Amino acid sequence: MSAGVLILGGTGEARRLAAALAGRPEIRVVSSLAGRVNDPRLPEGEVRVGGFGGPDRMAVWLRDQRIRAVVDATHPFAERITASAVRATELAGVPLLVLRRPGWRPEEGDDWRWARSLEDAAASLPSLGRRVFLTTGRQGLPVFAGLDALWFLIRTVDPPEPPLPAHHHLILDRGPYTPDGERSLMREHRIDVLVTKDSGGTMTVAKLAAARTLGLPVVVVHRPPLPACHVAETVEAALTWLHTLL
Repeated sequence: MSAGVLILGGTGEARRLAAALAGRPEIRVVSSLAGRVNDPRLPEGEVRVGGFGGPDRMAVWLRDQRIRAVVDATHPFAERITASAVRATELAGVPLLVLRRPGWRPEEGDDWRWARSLEDAAASLPSLGRRVFLTTGRQGLPVFAGLDALWFLIRTVDPPEPPLPAHHHLILDRGPYTPDGERSLMREHRIDVLVTKDSGGTMTVAKLAAARTLGLPVVVVHRPPLPACHVAETVEAALTWLHTLL
């Protein structure tokens, strides 16, 4: 019987891991997507969409499906999913690996202002500029809704739900982006400050290069802490962990 591996996905790393495992007959790989993004990029292999209904039900699913390992390869800021995965794997007695790509690091010429949370990021904006490029995702936008003195260029993959900032322009788009394109966008909208989460990776890093060359400050929101479990930073390291385990 093939060994069951559950990948909590939605990231490029999750898709690459699923592709590396999909051709192995000794492994049954199942990728789980939260279903929060319309028209997601689907990984290879078996896919399920939607939540499990909490860690208790996820633990039951893991047992029923005879899953022997779980890899949490969700977004670095999907802390509720990660917390649920930790609890569910503890209940089911299944090993868990958290696959998290490294965060971004400032380079020479960067003007980064670290924030502990979206709330801290919002509080810092009035002193940094009047026109804000907001790239923190659609779920945290209500945090910025009360900043009526500021104007926001908001970019998300799917349409956000209100409340939104009173003065804004919305762009629906998905990376990867280029430094030239990001510079043109920031110049066109006369951006004073960029706000981002420390997502890491290459899909959206071009905005940081653009802000650097334009001399713009960047408010960077810290990642939530990782749980006390096995952690890998690359797909290759995750494959090594799975090979050793299975």
